[in-house]
Amino acid sequence: MEQVIKVVVTGAGGRMGGAIIRCLSTQRVPGLALHGAVEQSGHPAIGQDAGTLHGAPAAQVTVTNELGAVLPGADVVIDFTAPAAAAVYAPQLAEAGVAWVLGTTGFSPAQLQTVQAAATQVPLVMAPNMSLGINLLLNLVEQAARALADGGYDIEIVERHHRRKQDAPSGTALALGHAAAAGRQWQLDEVACHGREGLTPGDRPDAQIGFHAVRGGDFVGDHTVILAGDGETIELAHRATTRDTFALGALRAATWVAGRAPGLYTMRDVLGLEK
Repeated sequence: MEQVIKVVVTGAGGRMGGAIIRCLSTQRVPGLALHGAVEQSGHPAIGQDAGTLHGAPAAQVTVTNELGAVLPGADVVIDFTAPAAAAVYAPQLAEAGVAWVLGTTGFSPAQLQTVQAAATQVPLVMAPNMSLGINLLLNLVEQAARALADGGYDIEIVERHHRRKQDAPSGTALALGHAAAAGRQWQLDEVACHGREGLTPGDRPDAQIGFHAVRGGDFVGDHTVILAGDGETIELAHRATTRDTFALGALRAATWVAGRAPGLYTMRDVLGLEK
C-alpha cells in the first residue's frame, strides 16, 4: 500500500490556506492527507476544524497556533503566510527535519537568508508562483527576450492583484523580470524601473525592464510581459481565475519534495523544466 504523505498547512485561516485544505479534502492530488493546520495567535480560526472552516467536510484536524505541536509525524509543511512568519518557522522546520513548500513572497534580505539556511537541512521548494502556466511562462519569457535582443524590443511587466496584497511588485512579476533579464544577459537589479512619474530626460533606455503594479478588487493574479518593438508588440500573459491553481501546484510540489535530499528547489525542478 502506498504511503500517504502527511501535510501541515500554515496560514490555515487565509484564502490560500483554505484553497489548499479544500483541495486536500477532496483528494485533488492523490496520496496526500491533512496532518495539521496552523494560524497566528489570536486568529478566529484557532480551535476550529480546518475542513468545516472552509466549507469542506470535517477534517478532524483542529487549527492551532503552535507549529511545533503538529510537526511530529508530518512529512511536508505548505506555507503561504507572511515573510516574518516564514522566517520564524524556518529554524523549527530545519530542526524537525520536515520538508517545506514555500509560496510566501516579499522577504527582506535578512528574512530570505534565514529561510534559505533551512534548505541546508531540509528540502525546500520555494517559488513565487506555484502554477504550471506561470512556470512555463518563465521559460517562454526568457526565450523571447533572448530571441528579440537585437530587435529593439522594450520589456515592460504589468501585474494586477487584489486589494489586500501587500508586496509590490509581486514575487511572480519579479521572477518574470529575472527571466527576461536572463534572456538579455542583464542583472535585474541594474535595469529594473518601478513605475514612472513626471518628465524623464531623453528616450527610454534600451537596457531597462519596467514594472507596474495594480492593486484593487479581487484579482487572483494577472501578469503580462510586453515586448514592444517598432511596428509590433508581443504580449505573453497569464491570468489566474481561482486560487485552486496555486493550491494544486503546491500540493504537487509537496508530493515531489517529500523524501528529497536537503536543498533549495523551485517549481521548475518540480515540473522538470530546469535546463
